[in-house]
Amino acid sequence: MMSFRDDRLSKMAVPLGTVWLLTDVAEAKGRHELYTKQAPQLLKALREAALIQSVESSNRIEGVTVPRERLRPLVVGNAKPQDRSEQDIHGYRQALQLIHTSARDLPITPQTLQRLHGTVLQGVGDAGQWKQVGNEIIEVRQGAAPIVRFRPVLAADTPAAIEELCLSYRHAVTQDEVAGLVAVAALVLDFLCVHPFRDGNGRVARLLSLLALYHHGHPVGRYVSLERLIEESKEDYYEALRRSSEHWHAGQHDILPWLNYFATVIRRAYREFESRAGDVKTPRGAKTALIHAAIDSFPGDFTLANIERACPGVSRDMVRRVLKELRRAGRVTCLGRGPGAAWRKKGNTTIKR
Repeated sequence: MMSFRDDRLSKMAVPLGTVWLLTDVAEAKGRHELYTKQAPQLLKALREAALIQSVESSNRIEGVTVPRERLRPLVVGNAKPQDRSEQDIHGYRQALQLIHTSARDLPITPQTLQRLHGTVLQGVGDAGQWKQVGNEIIEVRQGAAPIVRFRPVLAADTPAAIEELCLSYRHAVTQDEVAGLVAVAALVLDFLCVHPFRDGNGRVARLLSLLALYHHGHPVGRYVSLERLIEESKEDYYEALRRSSEHWHAGQHDILPWLNYFATVIRRAYREFESRAGDVKTPRGAKTALIHAAIDSFPGDFTLANIERACPGVSRDMVRRVLKELRRAGRVTCLGRGPGAAWRKKGNTTIKR
């Protein structure tokens, strides 16, 4: 919408630092296809881990959590939701699955956005419907009164705004030849500024990011959770959104803070994917390889719980077995007793073979 008017994106002067960032992502995209032809079992394990992390992180950002022992059965098992929080977890998992399996059949249209919202918030009365009353972005500050950070588009203007946004985005990528990542970042920014739903806008925005990236040949979100990377950089996420939404209604906003943040997340995803998939040259088990890669990624001491968080599709028994093998091989040492004990890599060598 506002980011696309007056051919703004095609006329935008992109700083050299942003060009380098976008170039890094483009080069990583080119390598990605080569990596996906290797170690199919590892890729399967990565897909499962990313699915679990995406569901957990995207909902946790919105304050929706479930006990850890219920998370995996809800996401990759057949457990039925027992309350509203579990229904949100289940709904987001279904929306992710829809995108992963049918991205080509899901164009960027108002109807697709409503469908994603209806899937995520299934069971809620206004699921899949545009907001009926105005909403505001509120910042809650400890020890101070809440303040209004941003006032989105009015409810009455929302359908037209979303229609314009989707049309403008498609025109930008097909007619104006705007770089894919730039167009996707602007699409997500404008969606968040319109804030078309009463609730669930953040979750739908993250799904929209994944879907649009698929359309531009960036499937890295299938193997590395973009939602987890956003959760891990939440302060940067909100700061970039705040800076780029200033003067948005007047069309005088600065897209670059959000574009830089968005592209940085995608670059981090590709780098994480390469670190886990690109160095797998032995036929060892996929889950063992995941654990080895996770241990390598820790800058210092780590615990069994750290590994479990990094490898959500791997059982605790499997983690313990791999740690025992590594300790027997003299590659790690345990610094204490019990499941909370810290572990340390020996020397400066990596675990990967």
